[in-house]
Amino acid sequence: MDFLEILKVLVLGIVEGFTEWLPISSTGHMILVDEIIHLNQPADFMNMFLVVIQLGAILAVVVLYFDKLNPFTPSKKPAQRQATLVLWSKIILACIPAAVIGFLVDDILEAYLMNGYVVAATLIIYGILFLVIENRNQYRNFDIQKVNEIPYQTALYIGLFQLLALIPGTSRSGSTILGAMILGCSRAASAEFSFFLGIPIMFGASLLKIVKYGANFNGTQIFYLILGMVVAFVVSVYAIKFLMGYIRQHDFKFFGYYRIVLGAVVLLYFGVTVVLGL
Repeated sequence: MDFLEILKVLVLGIVEGFTEWLPISSTGHMILVDEIIHLNQPADFMNMFLVVIQLGAILAVVVLYFDKLNPFTPSKKPAQRQATLVLWSKIILACIPAAVIGFLVDDILEAYLMNGYVVAATLIIYGILFLVIENRNQYRNFDIQKVNEIPYQTALYIGLFQLLALIPGTSRSGSTILGAMILGCSRAASAEFSFFLGIPIMFGASLLKIVKYGANFNGTQIFYLILGMVVAFVVSVYAIKFLMGYIRQHDFKFFGYYRIVLGAVVLLYFGVTVVLGL
């Protein structure tokens, strides 16, 4: 087992943990980082690895919001348990569009859109959208302040916005947060609902990738997967706490500017790579 390869896995886990919950596209970052450091594994394994280590990030949400998401917490009163079950029904409803369409087009997206140019374009486009929408929101009072106040219809519409995240570089959290704010949800409610939507979606996506890859793991690959997930989990805990603290005092404009700059860097990198024939 190569120590340098282990360092690469650590870097990928750190990048996944930080970028999964911030609206800056974890897939875009992972494609770029993998292109630069290039973990020495077959392409089929890497396609699966870059998705499955997201399970570590998902577990961070489960741990941090366990009481809020668990309807069977002993301290909850019947009305609170009912409210939690209602929240879960909204989460499942919102996940249906992406689950169905994602399953149908997964191979197409992987074959034609998993490249630096698509990532660069979506990073820039959605960065601009964040700036435009936040400028509009500057003096806006959001109708929906808490995640439990999101009605079923709004939850479904947020789920439709999540379809946009099927395009690499869009950012699942970015598209759902933007959609939720457009539909009248506060920044905190938008971010939390985005976190919760990630649980079934990423478990499903990871299971799909594992099934497609098959049980062809060797010992080294299993170690890389576990290590990547553990690192992603630890970093995600801090990333989620950071984002929720940040948006109490700020809007999302910083992330819009960051996306535009990163998109330009990605475009430049891949453009130079093509010109130089690397």
